[in-house]
Amino acid sequence: MAGRTVTRADLAEAVFREIGLSRKESTDLVESVLGLVADALARGEPVKISSFGSFSARMKGQRIGRNPKTGEEVPILPRRVLVFRASHVLKDRINDSLAPAEEGEGVEIVLDGERPGGPASF
Repeated sequence: MAGRTVTRADLAEAVFREIGLSRKESTDLVESVLGLVADALARGEPVKISSFGSFSARMKGQRIGRNPKTGEEVPILPRRVLVFRASHVLKDRINDSLAPAEEGEGVEIVLDGERPGGPASF
């Protein structure tokens, strides 16, 4: 299930192939869009992308945390965090990819520590 991470270069390459802009123009376009999104979020404005989802920055208040090694209480300062909410269209698309395979298509699920063709050894 863990696949390759999509990078800025991958997005620019997709624009290059699909739209037909030059590689430099494609890279500039991707950088411009990502810059606009980042700038809006930094200003506290929500960003909504139809059929994909919405990004927003929200404040988290101060709270008390614990140092896991010592158990000492440590204050965690207030900060802004980025929140992403997927649209129903994106959620449906992701869940549709989990649909059972058609007859004749083999899907093998290997659990961590399990060998293909045999049980896991403990």
